[in-house]
Amino acid sequence: MQEAIPYRSDRLPTAGGSAAPPPENSNSTVRELVAENAVVVFARKGCCMCHVVKLLLHGHGVNPTIVDIDEQNEAGIKNDLSRILGGGVDGANSGNSGGSAAPVPQFPAVFMGGELFGGLEEIMGAHISGELVPRLREARALWL
Repeated sequence: MQEAIPYRSDRLPTAGGSAAPPPENSNSTVRELVAENAVVVFARKGCCMCHVVKLLLHGHGVNPTIVDIDEQNEAGIKNDLSRILGGGVDGANSGNSGGSAAPVPQFPAVFMGGELFGGLEEIMGAHISGELVPRLREARALWL
């Protein structure tokens, strides 16, 4: 009789993309992941909008790094991403007393070329206007 292989969801790649395990709430790990990959998608598990973004990128021939986020690590990832987007030397807004907080990213969050491109609306808008493919080439995600 054959023995069943134990199921481990943290090691399974998502449909056609390279899956990265969720970072362990380390700002430098998230920053390195964004900097080292041409396209990174931070997506909630089971989110239909995240699925649409993944399908659109795969349809263009892009193989993005996909970080599937679940309820346990969502708050930590959001904090790390908002520190990255907030700027500053260490990524924190410690010296900012003006009351303006760092933007809180919504999922899906797509990074191209180390910078936040946006979510579903920005990706779809760029696709419809014809700006998505040039941006993907600029980020070195497409070589056509």
